Amino acid sequence: MKISNWLSSAAMGAVLLFSGSSAFAVTIGFSQVGDEGDWRPAFSKDMQDEAKKEGIDLKFADAQGKEEDQLKAVRAFIAQKVDAIIIAPVVVTGWTQVLEEAKKAGIPVFLADRDVEADKSLFVARISADFNLEGRLAGAWLAQASKGSCNVVELQGTVGAAPAIERKKGFEAIISNFPGIKIVKTQSGDFTTDGGKKVMEAFIKSTDNLKGVCGVFAHNDNMQLGAIQAMKEAGLKPGKDFLLVSVDYVPAMKTELASGEANASVELRSAIGKYIYPVVTGYLKDHKELPKWIVIPSDLHTAATPGY
Repeated sequence: MKISNWLSSAAMGAVLLFSGSSAFAVTIGFSQVGDEGDWRPAFSKDMQDEAKKEGIDLKFADAQGKEEDQLKAVRAFIAQKVDAIIIAPVVVTGWTQVLEEAKKAGIPVFLADRDVEADKSLFVARISADFNLEGRLAGAWLAQASKGSCNVVELQGTVGAAPAIERKKGFEAIISNFPGIKIVKTQSGDFTTDGGKKVMEAFIKSTDNLKGVCGVFAHNDNMQLGAIQAMKEAGLKPGKDFLLVSVDYVPAMKTELASGEANASVELRSAIGKYIYPVVTGYLKDHKELPKWIVIPSDLHTAATPGY
């Protein structure tokens, strides 16, 4: 069975079993990365709202981007003997020990949004979008829009974070097929608007107002929004004299696409509690083996193709 078909079936079955029902009381600990950008708070709110709809007792912990705080939160969930733990990891490394602790305590762990570098037997499943695909979609769009010839500046996400690693890999895998497309500048903006603005200001200064640059690839929309601010302040015309593609498709980016100051954004859905909770509650009910990666669909949007 294809993973996408499995997900649809599992989600529908679990919703029928658990939605609005108190017959299956569940306590879940959710360790969130933080609240950077616009996408992450929307994701957190959706997880909290969906938990209420499903009658789930959700223990929510915001790590504020700090790996050590996230590890403390997971250990606190273990001490509280929650039924399951969901983790959106800050970074991919450093997870083996705490995952082993959860397994020893008999508490199943699920990964949401991001991945970890650890033995896959230490978690039940990852439920997330395909970050590598997001990078490939961005690269394919830019290759087409530039007709295979473009010097690109790249705004990377947080160093060591799965989305930053995979989006970069995916983007580079596509543009490697086009000798005329090269990344000429790359730097981390930490997934924030302010970070993206500062990085773009540095790029503008070091390239004589982006001389010879054709495109801007940002690992998320908030960095791109910051880059747009910096470009406009420098008297440049983003979206017109430069091709801009990023990831998330947040409301503010939809506005930029409509105005023509950005060109494309790859969708990363924030309302994904409806995908995640049925998987977790379904597993708690029957403990059936799941695919290690359950993929949430993505798409690419331009001003000509708005909406989900």
